[in-house]
Amino acid sequence: MGEGFNFKPVVNIMNHQEITVGSKVHLISLPPYLKTAEPMPMLRPADLLEIGAEGVVMDRRPGNYWGVRFERGAFLMESQYLELSESELQSPAVGLLAET
Repeated sequence: MGEGFNFKPVVNIMNHQEITVGSKVHLISLPPYLKTAEPMPMLRPADLLEIGAEGVVMDRRPGNYWGVRFERGAFLMESQYLELSESELQSPAVGLLAET
């Protein structure tokens, strides 16, 4: 256990996608309401965002939430509403090609 364990929060969702801090994600469905990712969170109507809106994961929060920065603000989102963007799915292969 004391062997320098490096913990990096990762969540596997459908299709074996991994969401990590810094990942680009998009909404696949809307929650009933949005919770702002502020020190004093507020509930906002879900229609502030649209399905397909793209954002960047800022951090991991307790209770299976991710802090995601969208164009219209930063919100706490559960993994079930998020999916990795196409650019994120292709980026590891691009990085491997650049290194060779």
